[in-house]
Amino acid sequence: MAETQWFEKEEFWNNYGPIMFDAARWAEAPNVAEHVCRIAGLSKGAKILDAGCGPGRISVELALLGLDVTGVDLIQSELDAAAESATDEGVDLELIRADLRTFKTETKYDCAINLYTSFGYCDTMEEDVQILKSIYDSVKEGGFFILENLSREIAIKDFTEGEWFERAGKTVLTDFGVVGAWEGLRSRWILIDNETGERIEHEFVQRLYSAVELKRIMLGIGFKSVEIYGDFDFSPYNQNARTMVVVARK
Repeated sequence: MAETQWFEKEEFWNNYGPIMFDAARWAEAPNVAEHVCRIAGLSKGAKILDAGCGPGRISVELALLGLDVTGVDLIQSELDAAAESATDEGVDLELIRADLRTFKTETKYDCAINLYTSFGYCDTMEEDVQILKSIYDSVKEGGFFILENLSREIAIKDFTEGEWFERAGKTVLTDFGVVGAWEGLRSRWILIDNETGERIEHEFVQRLYSAVELKRIMLGIGFKSVEIYGDFDFSPYNQNARTMVVVARK
């Protein structure tokens, strides 16, 4: 049996989730949801798959816009948080616990999304590609897939060796390094509880894809068109790009 990878462990998300999904990330969610609808031309009642939905940050906002939302995630505590948020906002979400590498669905969605740098963490590139294939299979003909992720180019442009900050009652220390010939970004996060002094740390590597490389992979899977932007507003993917937004159409 294969060893459990770090992103499959609920303990990691319980400790690091509040650090990753801070108030600023929640505050930007309505705007991101509106951009998703605009990019894919979605109207009320459209079916959308949030692949790697986490605590439902974007799923809930999409549901508030009248979309029929299915959220898929591997971690039950994240799905529970998404369900709680949906209840608080008075919207319905279909939430499925599944591994995106093996996820299968009879439903064909108008759009699928994978946002906030949630891709590239598997042990092998083949597993990464399998996630893209699973998402491709879930989208109907003519449907969209929107992927927002850290690219190799952005990682190089914005590289820093580390920083520290206060968040969620903890002091957070980060240390970053390059793996191979910019094949991956190694991240080491140390959390120190400001009250108890308890210290935990975690290190992981994200595989880095260039925009051209990822476009080639997605076209190879079967997407008919793949466009790359520097943000959700269709701004150019150039030296001023904030992030990498991939818009693929089946």
